[in-house]
Amino acid sequence: MLISDRSRRLCTSLCAGSRRRGSRRLSDDGHGDLNAAFSQLDAERLPDRAAKMHEIDWNDLRYVLALTREGSFAAAGRRLGLDPTTVARRLRAIERALGARLFERGAEGEMRPTQAGEVAAGRAEAIEAEIGGLTLAVKGADSEISGTVRVTAVPILINRVLIPAVPDLVARHPGLRLELVADPHDVSLTRREADIALRLARPGSETGGRIIARRIGTLAYAAYAASNRSAPDLLGQNTDLPWLTYEDGMAYLPQARWIAGVARKDGYAPLFVNDAEPLVQAILAGLGRSLLPCIAADHIAGLTRMPQDGHPFPARELWLLTHPDLRHLARIAAVTAWIEATIQRLDTRKA
Repeated sequence: MLISDRSRRLCTSLCAGSRRRGSRRLSDDGHGDLNAAFSQLDAERLPDRAAKMHEIDWNDLRYVLALTREGSFAAAGRRLGLDPTTVARRLRAIERALGARLFERGAEGEMRPTQAGEVAAGRAEAIEAEIGGLTLAVKGADSEISGTVRVTAVPILINRVLIPAVPDLVARHPGLRLELVADPHDVSLTRREADIALRLARPGSETGGRIIARRIGTLAYAAYAASNRSAPDLLGQNTDLPWLTYEDGMAYLPQARWIAGVARKDGYAPLFVNDAEPLVQAILAGLGRSLLPCIAADHIAGLTRMPQDGHPFPARELWLLTHPDLRHLARIAAVTAWIEATIQRLDTRKA
């Protein structure tokens, strides 16, 4: 993003306000010591701070943020579409302007922000959000439903719930370009890695109150097995099907805890995964049974819902998250409405 001289003056004004907000936010997060370190740095190394601030090219903020987020010059360069040498050169320029070292190399060769770098990145992120919010507010006046919307959710919701409904969305809004990010881990909306997120739990304090979250339903789970019980008995067992579940790093999930409670009797299958989508394939292969979200599994050919055996199946809250700067955009409203309608249409909890 190139910033004109007029915008640069605006950035300077925004910086002052963002620095005040950024300082308060870091203090709330328990990082007041970083602000103290930065203040000491200001006093000892930046005697003429105002002059130094005007020496900074505000485009360099992109390099500080990219290096903080990516951890290497090569990865930061890929994110920015530049070569690593350019990233390193621009970083040295901003360090000279601030009179402080912002990054150091870690034990494994990664670039890690110093204390001053942590504070600089936090304040730069606040400025980035201010500028982005201003741009989006102006663009939000355009009510045309067109442009790109990036949505993230766990793979089974992307693959089995949203993608089958995409034709209806693009038929109604041909100007839309939809990007679907299937990821079992949370993708950051505050860093604009996505515009909309579907989450299976209420967002925590890590969002810093900067994300709009709304509960849109409950995701019911049930036990499923392969419809074709004559599938190859890969386990060499003729007893009840064993349980397929998640690897140890995901044992905290409610559905994994439920399976752990019943598998003591029926046993585990010799396969552990990190997402529900591999569970679907493992069930279809005849490896065992597992818990799956009904909204997806009830519509997968080859799966059969098993009767409840006295242990109530778990359920998870379904939350829709958006960035506050995007809430007035017509394309965001159109996609969130489509997501909610799709969820309601496929909800089979009463089936």
